[in-house]
Amino acid sequence: MVLIIAAVITFPLMIWYSNSLIDKIAEEERNKIAIWADAIQRRAEVVAFTNDFFREVAEEEDMHANYIAKAFKKLYTAQSGDDILFYLEYIADNKTIPCILTDENGRVSSVKNMDSTYLEKINTPEKLRKTISEENYNTIPINYYADKYVYLYYKESIIYTQLRELLREITQNFLSEIADNVPSLPVIITDSSQQNVLLYSNIDSLRVQNDPFYLEYLILSMRTKNEPIEISFGRNTYVYVFYEAASILRTLRIFPIIQLFLVIIFFLVAYSLFGFARRFEQDRLWVGMSKETAHQLGTPISSLMAWSELLENENINPDIVKEINKDISRLENITQRFSKIGSVPKLKVENINLITSEFISYFQSRVSSSIVFKTKIPDNPIYACISKHLFEWVLENLYKNAIDAMNGVGTITVLISEDKQFVYVDVSDTGKGIEIKRQSTVFEPGYTTKSRGWGLGLTLARRIIKDYHKGKIEIKNSSVNKGSTFRVKLKKYQKQRKK
Repeated sequence: MVLIIAAVITFPLMIWYSNSLIDKIAEEERNKIAIWADAIQRRAEVVAFTNDFFREVAEEEDMHANYIAKAFKKLYTAQSGDDILFYLEYIADNKTIPCILTDENGRVSSVKNMDSTYLEKINTPEKLRKTISEENYNTIPINYYADKYVYLYYKESIIYTQLRELLREITQNFLSEIADNVPSLPVIITDSSQQNVLLYSNIDSLRVQNDPFYLEYLILSMRTKNEPIEISFGRNTYVYVFYEAASILRTLRIFPIIQLFLVIIFFLVAYSLFGFARRFEQDRLWVGMSKETAHQLGTPISSLMAWSELLENENINPDIVKEINKDISRLENITQRFSKIGSVPKLKVENINLITSEFISYFQSRVSSSIVFKTKIPDNPIYACISKHLFEWVLENLYKNAIDAMNGVGTITVLISEDKQFVYVDVSDTGKGIEIKRQSTVFEPGYTTKSRGWGLGLTLARRIIKDYHKGKIEIKNSSVNKGSTFRVKLKKYQKQRKK
């Protein structure tokens, strides 16, 4: 009780303290996430600024290309005497934007910012169309007269292409740094749709490969636990960072429960070991007392045997001497019972019908005539491997309990039956019966309805049948004021047939 009370006080305190520590760890983790998210946003502002700058460069290139197209149009529509030097200089000043000027049939008129080898790719209208399609050229039609057109094709400059690749690397490195520098948290980075995953970190890659819906499930789970962090790269370009608590923190959450579970197991095991040790000590005590009783009975039994022989020589009534010899034999059986407690008995094949009949014959002559004995024993022998002395002890305990239950007046019925595997010995009485709520405790040590007695008879009977004979003893049925039936179940000995 002291240990239980100490446990009831100590372990709730331990769980409370553990939860307090976990809450502090969780708060520190949330602070780290806040700092991490702020750093991400600041870096994102730098990336967004760079992105906006590159976009402005692209817009200026588009505007420059349109001005070049207008300059060409002026050249094509100029009248004699018009000053076209400015337009020629403007076109000549284009040092970055690759341009191709063609007639309406797709024949190349002139090129700008391209090397000679590139001209081989566009020297026919078919090659020109293919190149324009593959390399994503922009097209500006120039209407120079009525329905007459020339076409200016241009694409982004080499410098801008390099800048765009640099921007892609900066963005990718930024996202990688987000995933790599996250404070041990599972993280998923998606595009603005929150569906397409760009990067993930601290997540089982093998499971992601085997389960295509695993990341989608994690995104839904993370969204319910924490609001995703929105990172802007300028002009409606966003990514979202989903995260959740670290696995070690989730493990710590359930650790107090595991701890309590382990402590309960420890107490159960300790209690079981304590009970086992106590029962072992009690068994040792009973074994010692039994062997000492058997030893003490040896001397008076020997003396009684000598007196019996003397009475025979004195011509005493032979019936009296015969009954005395039966009692002496009975005492010898009792002595053998006590001497065998604590040791494994040797089992022999015995006729259950014969042993039961002999015991009833002996026992019947030594109880009140108010007890009526009825037997229902088959004529054919039924064999089982038993210890005769211990089996008789079980019958004796059942008979004595029956007599006590009937207060010395009533009927005891013995029924022996069998099936293919087992033999059944049912002992019934017409006594006061056993209440249903007490039927589960009648075989426990100390159970008795008598004012005197130790309540060990049925306990010994169960141990003899269950532990030594690998059988079963139970209350078959019992009704208050109508009587009880105890059943002994033993495995039947099967004779081997000769081949």
